[in-house]
Amino acid sequence: MTRFTLSMLALLPALLLCTIRAQAVELVTSVDRSRLNSGETVELTLETTDVTQFGKPDLTPLEPLFEVRGTRQVNQSTTLDGDNRATTRWIITLLPRQNGSVEIPVLQLGEAQSQPITLQVVESETQDSSKPRGPVFIDASLDQHSVYVQAQAILTLRIYHSVSLYDDSSLPPLQIADVRIEQLGESRTFEKDINGLRHGVIEMRYAIYPQHSGELIIPAQIFNAALVDARPPQDATSQAPKSGRLMRVSSSEIMLTVKAKPSAYPADVPWLPARSLSLSESWNPPPDHAQVGDSLTRRLTVKAEGLASSQLPPLPLTDVNGLRRYPDQPVLGNQNSERGLIGSREDREALVPTRSGAIELPAVEVTWWNTFEDHLEHSSLPAQTLQVANNPGLMVDTPTGASPAISAVDSATLWRWKLSSLILACTTLLGFGLWWRARWQPAILRAAQTGPSPRTVLDELKRACQANSPHATRQALDAWARQQPETLAEMAARFVPLSNALDGLNGALYSETGQYWQGEELWRAIKAIPIADRVQAPVGDSGLPPLYPK
Repeated sequence: MTRFTLSMLALLPALLLCTIRAQAVELVTSVDRSRLNSGETVELTLETTDVTQFGKPDLTPLEPLFEVRGTRQVNQSTTLDGDNRATTRWIITLLPRQNGSVEIPVLQLGEAQSQPITLQVVESETQDSSKPRGPVFIDASLDQHSVYVQAQAILTLRIYHSVSLYDDSSLPPLQIADVRIEQLGESRTFEKDINGLRHGVIEMRYAIYPQHSGELIIPAQIFNAALVDARPPQDATSQAPKSGRLMRVSSSEIMLTVKAKPSAYPADVPWLPARSLSLSESWNPPPDHAQVGDSLTRRLTVKAEGLASSQLPPLPLTDVNGLRRYPDQPVLGNQNSERGLIGSREDREALVPTRSGAIELPAVEVTWWNTFEDHLEHSSLPAQTLQVANNPGLMVDTPTGASPAISAVDSATLWRWKLSSLILACTTLLGFGLWWRARWQPAILRAAQTGPSPRTVLDELKRACQANSPHATRQALDAWARQQPETLAEMAARFVPLSNALDGLNGALYSETGQYWQGEELWRAIKAIPIADRVQAPVGDSGLPPLYPK
């Protein structure tokens, strides 16, 4: 039993190595499209990073459902951060033998296996064999013939050619009056059998958004083709470029009915016609253990299928008592799919709690029109409560606009203030008398200063403001405030420009836009504080001896 156990332990590293290698061997599978018409080809791509694999994948499982039209292999080597990576890719052109749901089966390459992929093969419209077709023709089609205003319709242009074309063949950009146009990815190429004749196909797809209701005519699209002359040249040694016959083909006009906004849609909200819409929310850091003064970044994301990101309005603001908000620039993005555009908008804001306790965040709701089911819908995020704890290590400034309220001052407190003022006046007179006496004494060396002078502190604050550095300005501002008779909150409550400048500084410290902060407004506010509310910085060095010479 002991020998068996030792043998198993000895084999364990080898088994583990084999398992890791098997997991590392991967055959990634993808297709250029998952929905196609009957008679059209699709490109299957198999990719591996295992350089020890030789040969090609076994395509035998494809034969019952597909006709393999061609296979080509592409080897590529890339270097990233000093790491060399080699990839091998097989691109296989397949023609489905049947319509409906067709599955590309699992393919084998050594120890690696591909993943199955399901295709949807749709019965194509019957080609009119009696209608003469040239070697090149163009078709235009819409996924639907009636849409709401500003809703998405997909226009597909397909150029068919049974002969080879030169690369200078061109199709002008799509232009339609009063229509917003978004191209859905790059053009795609494949093959299609029409009446027993193989045609190459160039496909371009566009998402169009009519801006006005009524009847919209999509004009004919013109394609300029240069056909390759298949006849051999008479002079084989001639260096003149090949010449081909020029051909100009056009599609038919298409009528699109654009419906007005439904009367059931609310008039006070943005018009959002989409196939589907979703809302999501994320926090960084999580607000479970929030404290007063913490910066919490909240991200609200809306995704809409059938709308571009530029059509999505801003989400409702988080205007809640007890939270200061510092919004950031929205992040917009578009994603192409078989059913058109999927637009997304992410609104980010930094939320800073200014008080402890429970802070209620309202629900976020977006009203939109479901174009797939043709009815009004509401998507929302539920309301939530933030539990904010006290932060003993943080001094929170008085919020902007809150004036220090003096409810009542008893006589004992007033008497103490009067006594303090009398002592201060006496010491001031005594100091002035000693200074006057010291003027007539011989000059002696000045005592070393134990801390920065008001002039030095003020100069540091000025330099930090002019350098537009929020963090350095905050440190210099705290040092300057410690030399003042009042706190920053008291001065900001009585002097509105200083309060606004401090809000701007706090916003730069808590949000991600601190690099754009300008300190000129804060420096102007500091200089403009009334003379009675700040300590005057010395104008220059008077060169006088110390007040109490030794």
